[in-house]
Amino acid sequence: MTDRPRLSIGLPVYNGEEYLAESLDALLGQTYEDYELIISDNASTDGTRDICRRYAAKDSRIRYLRLSRNIGATPNHNHVFAESRGELFKWASHDDLYGRDLLRRCVQALDERPDVILAHADQAVIDGAGRVKVPYEYTLATSSPHAPDRFRSLLFEPGGDDFYGVMRADMLRRVKPLDSYHHADRTFVAEITLHGRFHQVPELLYFRRDHPARAERANPSKRSRCVNLDPRRAGPLHPTPRLLAEYLWGFASAIRRAPLSPADRRACHRHLAAWLTSRVRPGAGERVEDRAPVDPDRVTVSVDALVAGREGRQA
Repeated sequence: MTDRPRLSIGLPVYNGEEYLAESLDALLGQTYEDYELIISDNASTDGTRDICRRYAAKDSRIRYLRLSRNIGATPNHNHVFAESRGELFKWASHDDLYGRDLLRRCVQALDERPDVILAHADQAVIDGAGRVKVPYEYTLATSSPHAPDRFRSLLFEPGGDDFYGVMRADMLRRVKPLDSYHHADRTFVAEITLHGRFHQVPELLYFRRDHPARAERANPSKRSRCVNLDPRRAGPLHPTPRLLAEYLWGFASAIRRAPLSPADRRACHRHLAAWLTSRVRPGAGERVEDRAPVDPDRVTVSVDALVAGREGRQA
């Protein structure tokens, strides 16, 4: 590995002791090794610090940073990116799992496709024990050469965790940093789609863990989720209508900032207007996590076989 790693992985964490070690094993067991892993501990009060220190002592690719106070999930996500040194960047979640070849296949995809700015892989939702609940196909048109088509697909179709893809760092520095209003991650990825094509590696290599303590479930209301993202949202100046208005403005301002032709900009505004109209219909806003779980007997993929650190769990 060179002094400057090719890839930086940013892992923000707060009180993640339950699943953190599994995620670190999966990341450190990757077949691609030219990376740094930046862990920013958001003043955790559980065993997170001890876990991070133990792993950092064993692997020099880890940089462990501990914040003196909880600054919120969004500033912590932006913090790990600001600390990164690689030409490529990926956010990682402390409770998700990653197939051994995820990084290698994503970096390879970016090397082979200079016009692609983000690469990710097929994915499935897993439960707390790591069992597949919902495998799903990636149907978004983010590989289209036309920015309005990519933008429209992201607005209307559920699925995809492109926020956790491997991205070109220079592109990330050109978009507005992640914000902390309701669904700010969606507007963030929407702006990225306006800068270039994505590539989806057709291999099941990413496993998003859905469990009761996950931030979205532990904070069921829009207000509580936003306060978790940034404690400054707790005050009376951030009522729910403002958080929703910021969400809508996030899409509109992304279109305004993006390097688009006048015709493409108009097309994106038309798609946004159509999406706003569609939101009043029943069933709008489907989440992949809320789909009916699959029959375990029909699941053919073995998470334990694909993810480093879980070899001993196989039957």
